[in-house]
Amino acid sequence: QVQLVESGGGLVQAGGSLRLSCAASGTIFKMTRMGWYRQAPGKQRELVAEMTNSGSTDYADSVKGRFTISRDSPKNAVYLQMNSLKPEDTAVYYCKAVLGISYWGQGTQVTVSS
Repeated sequence: QVQLVESGGGLVQAGGSLRLSCAASGTIFKMTRMGWYRQAPGKQRELVAEMTNSGSTDYADSVKGRFTISRDSPKNAVYLQMNSLKPEDTAVYYCKAVLGISYWGQGTQVTVSS
C-alpha cells in the first residue's frame, strides 16, 4: 500500500519559516498530483497548495506569496516552504497524493506563536 511520510512541522514564531517534506512509498509509479492540506481545530480541512505532474500549481489565497510548493517527481516527494508564518497558519498539515485514488499522510503539526 502507498504510504506518505511527512516531516518538518514544529513550533515557530510569527514571521518565521518552516519547510515541510513528504515522500510517498509503496509504488513505482509517479503520483499524478501531490500537495498539502491543513486542518485547524474545529475547522474543515482546506487546500494549502497542490502541484500536478505537469507542474501546474494551486494555492490557497491565504498563502499566496508566502508559501511555495515544489516536487521531486522521480522520488514522489513534495515540499512546502512556508515563509512569513502567521498564527492563523497554525494547523495540522497533511500531505496528499493522488494515483487513481487519494492518499493521505498522518499529518504534521505546525504551530505559529504570536
